[in-house]
Amino acid sequence: MDNDIPVIPHWIAGTRTTGSGARTAPVFDPALGRPRAAVVLADDSDVQAAVASAGAASGAWGELSVARRQRVMFAFRELLNARKDELALLITHEHGKVVSDALGEISRGLEVVEFATGFAHLTKGEYSDNVSTGVDAFTFRQPLGVVGIISPFNFPAMVPLWFAPIALAAGNAVILKPSEKDPSAAVWIAELLQEAGLPDGVFTVLHGDKQAVDGLIDHPDVAAISFVGSTAIAKYVYQRGSAQGKRVQAFGGAKNHMLVLGDADLDTAADAAVSAAYGSAGERCMAVSVVLAVDEIADELVRRIDERASTLRVGDGRRDCDMGPLVTAQHRERVASYIDVAAHDGATVVRDGREVVVDGDEGGFWLGPTLIDRVPTSSTVYSDEIFGPVLSIVRVRDLAEGIELINASSYGNGTALFTADGGAARRFQRDAHVGMIGVNVPIPVPVAFHSFGGWKDSLFGDTKAYGPQSFQFFTREKAVTLRWPEHMTAGLSMGFPGND
Repeated sequence: MDNDIPVIPHWIAGTRTTGSGARTAPVFDPALGRPRAAVVLADDSDVQAAVASAGAASGAWGELSVARRQRVMFAFRELLNARKDELALLITHEHGKVVSDALGEISRGLEVVEFATGFAHLTKGEYSDNVSTGVDAFTFRQPLGVVGIISPFNFPAMVPLWFAPIALAAGNAVILKPSEKDPSAAVWIAELLQEAGLPDGVFTVLHGDKQAVDGLIDHPDVAAISFVGSTAIAKYVYQRGSAQGKRVQAFGGAKNHMLVLGDADLDTAADAAVSAAYGSAGERCMAVSVVLAVDEIADELVRRIDERASTLRVGDGRRDCDMGPLVTAQHRERVASYIDVAAHDGATVVRDGREVVVDGDEGGFWLGPTLIDRVPTSSTVYSDEIFGPVLSIVRVRDLAEGIELINASSYGNGTALFTADGGAARRFQRDAHVGMIGVNVPIPVPVAFHSFGGWKDSLFGDTKAYGPQSFQFFTREKAVTLRWPEHMTAGLSMGFPGND
């Protein structure tokens, strides 16, 4: 590795540190196809240092008044909003998504920060007066202590902001393990939190690979883990963490279907399919990767989708482009390999992204919009989470067959229906076995005051991201029953206590 490129450090105890520095990994600029930095990878001593620092800081932060914690969260919101352009460009440098898309993910993260500023209402307890003669009962919520967040490469700002503001507002210390593919956003956020007044040690960034992940899961002082990534790793994290008594919410993969009925507005549906399939080069867990087209409109819908895909400008995300590169060369090759699989399985390759002309460096990890028609449901092109700009068209007879295919999938993250029929929409939203549903909305990501999360192999655990229930995940409830001396009576009572 080039010794002249910068090294991206951990953030522990309020300062940048390379820790042991024994191992590093390259961080690429995907639009150029070459490393722009190296990131340190944690060993066991770095994990121990990170948890020790967070543990030392968690007590005082959790005991801080609601008003003082709230001031920090409001200050962070203002700083993040004022400097979001800076963060967006940093994301584009390492992920490759176009700057406007990076700004979009920051805006959705900001929504969660804004929601978290209202934590005083969402963490308050309940009081019951005189539940028995002279006896009152009340509940209150306390932070867990140290919690871990393991986030993916595709949203280096938004996914950490799904969890960290909630956990911090609730009084916890947070250790973030970002993806080693695009780690700089995490350190940038850590420095901004410090500027907002967050005490040192309350937010930690620990870079690494499996060794860091396992270290956080196994450490007895880490009380909870929030994870977003592939289904296989989500299941691993959930099982390993739960076996040790930790709270775990592990968000896995997806194969999101968009069903288009015969009465749908085809221009609207085609616009939605292109935007949802090819935005961020398809590297979204909420991307539409399958369009289920009712036979009567399938040919025309495919034509309109292809027409729109042909207008997309693929290139360097720092220029005025619609779609950037994939995150690594290895991922680009994996995604591209499905085009040959589709042809072998009898599908029709309408648009081959390998033939795209790009506005960018020839060394970039490019793959253009790919459209494949008549994909057999037996093909891995249909069943696998490809995580790239590959849109499959599957033809169905009607609403019932569409719902049947959606429900047969092992995933249950998001789905969408395009129709003008209210009755069909109501049946769809009730019968589809999916956690997030859009009606004439292609990417149905809930707003921050609801909750994000799927069903089946898309979520392991019973608590979703953000929304009111996230404060329950990051706190635990304590119930108190009390009485005062004027109501006390002397004497033994060996029976189970009753109320009267």
